Amino acid sequence: MKSKIITILGFWAVIIATPATAAKPEDIQQLINTGECKGCDLSGANLRNAHLIGSDLRQANLEGADLTGANLEGADLTGASLKGAILNSAFLTNASLNHSNLNYVDFTAATLIDADVRGASMVDLNLTNAQIYNSGIAVGGSEE
Repeated sequence: MKSKIITILGFWAVIIATPATAAKPEDIQQLINTGECKGCDLSGANLRNAHLIGSDLRQANLEGADLTGANLEGADLTGASLKGAILNSAFLTNASLNHSNLNYVDFTAATLIDADVRGASMVDLNLTNAQIYNSGIAVGGSEE
């Protein structure tokens, strides 16, 4: 009886200690195979160094996803939620981020050139060493 209790407690300790990742493996595979994943659940996904050039990620859930070093050139992320995502050293030239949730995104050393952020929510972004040109994101202070 004692060993059953220990086994059950051990099982629940693993479940509780394991971080919840809601990304659906089939959605990740679809994105990798086709470059299209409109409305997919990719939250918490490991997409480090992924080549997502021109990908259709409209309305996708990328909350907490790791997109470090990802190439999102020309990607359509319209209406996507990237809340808390990591985009360190990511490349977002000509990407559409309009009406997306960019709250708490880490853009450290990312490159954003001609990225469309109209209507996007942008609270507490990390823009350390980011290169931002023609993208509607102002770094520090007011524009005069």
